[in-house]
Amino acid sequence: MLNTVQQPTIPISDSITKNWTEQALECYKLNGNCAECSIMKGHYSFECQMPKIVEILKITAGLPK
Repeated sequence: MLNTVQQPTIPISDSITKNWTEQALECYKLNGNCAECSIMKGHYSFECQMPKIVEILKITAGLPK
């Protein structure tokens, strides 16, 4: 069975789902725990899509090394 990823509410750029970025690695290591994330601690005014990006990266780029 293929893994399915829920479609995000905000469009995600294809470029961010090709490689593991520092932020994606942080999210992966935190297991998507937004309460511990540096983005959430920065009080940005946008909805973080990183947990969704991490799920896409796991499929397209494989698990981080």
